[in-house]
Amino acid sequence: MTKVTRYPPGEIIIWLFIMAELLVFGLFFAAYAITRIDNIELFELYQQNLDTTAALYNTIALLSSSYFVIRSVIAIKADEQKNAYRWMLLAVVMGLVFIVIKTDEFAHHIDNDITLSTNTFYMFYLSLAFFHYLHVVLGLVILGVLARNMNQGVYSSKENSSVETGASYWHMVDLVWLILFPLVYVM
Repeated sequence: MTKVTRYPPGEIIIWLFIMAELLVFGLFFAAYAITRIDNIELFELYQQNLDTTAALYNTIALLSSSYFVIRSVIAIKADEQKNAYRWMLLAVVMGLVFIVIKTDEFAHHIDNDITLSTNTFYMFYLSLAFFHYLHVVLGLVILGVLARNMNQGVYSSKENSSVETGASYWHMVDLVWLILFPLVYVM
């Protein structure tokens, strides 16, 4: 008997939520891009003050974390609960690396009296970065709950919809960063 794979993976409600979130981020990104066109010198000047090395490390952390989430999903579908748990813990650790680096970056801006009202660039940058940061925090809570449940043997090859749902959300968080990073730090 062949197993039927559901598409999209996870619960349909998460996909409605993801689509809504992507719409909000998309509108935010569009507003940023349009405003940047009208203020190119201002944006280029202050963009140079951002820590692109930290942003690159954060990109590596999120990509690694998403890879570990994928490995966890594969393991749980193979009824390898211990491996699934270990992979999910690694995903959480890499998500926490992102949080530590981004928190340090925010602290640097606060120490330099940079706020939403400093200028148009920082208003967009801080708003986008903090909005994404909050999504990472929520994603880490979700991954943490999944890891705890994996450790307790809640999921299996037959019951893993929650794991796929949490993984789908985490990948959306990663996707948003993959747009935010070049848009804000590189362009």
